[in-house]
Amino acid sequence: MAHTHSHAPLSARALRYSLVATFAYVLITLFAGIRAHSLALLSEAGHNVTDLLSLLLSWVAVFIQTRPPSATKTFGYHRAGVLAAFVNALTLVAIGFYIFYEAFLRMRHPVAVHAGIMIWVAVVGVIMNGTISWILYRAAHDVNIRSAFIHQFGDTLSTAAVIVGGWIILWTGKTWVDPALSIGIAALILWSSFGIIRETLNILLEGAPQGLSPERITATLTGVEGVRDIHDVHVWSIGSDTHALSCHVRIDDITLSESEIILRQVKEILTAKFHIMHTTIQFENGDCEIAHGCVIPIGIKRTSGPIKARR
Repeated sequence: MAHTHSHAPLSARALRYSLVATFAYVLITLFAGIRAHSLALLSEAGHNVTDLLSLLLSWVAVFIQTRPPSATKTFGYHRAGVLAAFVNALTLVAIGFYIFYEAFLRMRHPVAVHAGIMIWVAVVGVIMNGTISWILYRAAHDVNIRSAFIHQFGDTLSTAAVIVGGWIILWTGKTWVDPALSIGIAALILWSSFGIIRETLNILLEGAPQGLSPERITATLTGVEGVRDIHDVHVWSIGSDTHALSCHVRIDDITLSESEIILRQVKEILTAKFHIMHTTIQFENGDCEIAHGCVIPIGIKRTSGPIKARR
């Protein structure tokens, strides 16, 4: 069953605005960093290049993941956004370690920094990144957009730190503040990236979504009247906000219409309490002596005497 996402146009629009603004800021920080000899500003430029690529990747993923299911992609393309977020986080890890390396070199060989340029460019960055963060926050319905939001929010904090560092350099002349700020920016990048990597890997490895443990689901569903036991429970995420479940439900030997009532109640609970829409539920008869269900196996027929295999 195809699920439409009403927030997709908002996400696409937010990402489009963010792309344009980030591209402009990359040019500003790159030029200003060269003029000011500031590693912090050049780090910001490099960081924003990865942000630009990640926003572009997220923007493409928004359109891909809204495509309807096909004969070969029966669940649709929900994981396109998850893959985009995973790749984004990996690029941030790489740029974070590169900034650590450059900061270490700058600590050993200090360079004069033009603090005034640092401050004014950083002020522009705080305004721009803060605005983009707010736009993405309003559209952050899945891990793809949330990864882009974390990028921009981290940029806002790190750029604010550049302003503080610029004033310290202006007052004290201590140029080591510039690479020290770069180390702080890199640490912030890594911290935000690892959270996204952990979440996306859990989805790609079909782990149980956060807050949806099989034990909790089993305990809730066994409270449904007519359900004797629930086992072989599997719950996973198709996309960041689309969950699926399969399980075996043991019930009494009742009519088909009665079992349909139980099935409806189970599905309603899964939807209302756990937001699980995709379900595969197999009923098993509690009183059946046949190992794999209360049916006559193919190739076996009942006679007035003992059951004999058909030849």
